[in-house]
Amino acid sequence: MKANCWQGRDSVAIEEVPEPRIMNARDAIVRITSTAICGSDLHLFHGYIPTVKKGDILGHEFMGEVVEVGPEVHNLRVGDRVVVPFPIACGSCAACQSGLYSLCENSNPNAGIAEKLLGHSPGGIFGYSHMLGGYAGGQAEYARVPFADVGPITVPDDLPDEKVLLLSDVFPTGYMGAELCGITGGEVIAVWGAGAVGLLAMRSAYLLGAERVIAIDRFPYRLRLARERVGAEPLNYEETDVVEALRDMTGGRGPDACIDAVGMEGHHSSALLDAYDRTKQSVRLETERPHALREAIMSCRNGGTVSVIGAYGGFMDKFPIGSLMNRSITLRTGQCHVQRYTRLLLDRIRRGEIDPSFVISHRLRLEDAPVGFEMFRQKQDDCTKVVLKP
Repeated sequence: MKANCWQGRDSVAIEEVPEPRIMNARDAIVRITSTAICGSDLHLFHGYIPTVKKGDILGHEFMGEVVEVGPEVHNLRVGDRVVVPFPIACGSCAACQSGLYSLCENSNPNAGIAEKLLGHSPGGIFGYSHMLGGYAGGQAEYARVPFADVGPITVPDDLPDEKVLLLSDVFPTGYMGAELCGITGGEVIAVWGAGAVGLLAMRSAYLLGAERVIAIDRFPYRLRLARERVGAEPLNYEETDVVEALRDMTGGRGPDACIDAVGMEGHHSSALLDAYDRTKQSVRLETERPHALREAIMSCRNGGTVSVIGAYGGFMDKFPIGSLMNRSITLRTGQCHVQRYTRLLLDRIRRGEIDPSFVISHRLRLEDAPVGFEMFRQKQDDCTKVVLKP
């Protein structure tokens, strides 16, 4: 089969690889009908996630048709149309029983590698390094899905792929980011990053009752999407001091909660600060460029919440712990526990409350994945989200 494989830093290629097969009684094989390039895939592409090997199949956002099931998979049948959550979860460990599916205690066979960097291991993730399981990803024609009796959700035939594909990651991730803010109604929420996750976090904040949402980015087309498709107030950080602007927009108080939907490859309007973190990251003296997180902490109101859903991988420099501690700010974060949200969000889609496909800007063949990565990386042609069709 054809698959998009990592070749080294800044390089992917379509290769012919063996088709997956059932390896465990709880496995399923899915013929992929739609898959997507995620912003966190760029961290792999740029070589900032350790333990990725040449030839690894990328991709953790995918859906398709079940073509084979193991003997212990009783909830799926051949021919079912399914969306597959990006975290792999057993459903029975203490973490899964608590709804913390991305922290599954049984799905990462390489937990010892993760423990060396992270202290404890999270669960396995499709197509996201050997540290997180070494699982083949979904930018391919077929994928093996472990614990298929727990993860995949069947979707009705009357909903096209694009309306439900994003249930695999970015829609639940954005929703969880908003949920972590503790919205009860009437809040002001600021979101750093108007990419797909950030846009869906903004939309989710409104769904949960926020009164105002402020979108922070530097690309006019992304800020335009935030304003026109979400109703957020745009703020271009290259044209203003974000901390001061947010203080002015909130009567000196600051947003009630701030969402970091950027992660480890943030950009800063200050050439000096940006160069500082880029240099340290390039020589691996730090693994993150945490500009968005620093600003979110400094901007948040006293006693507010900072929600972190942008992907981070290791260690950062100049973390404002003094601001966080002295101003009683709550920091909440995590890889999304997708299985907790899929049915809830599918119901919202079916009721017409949201169509997450508004973030999709480009549709390409699987064979054009290298073009899609470069377009997404360079923000060419107003690119926000690329869907690949095997």
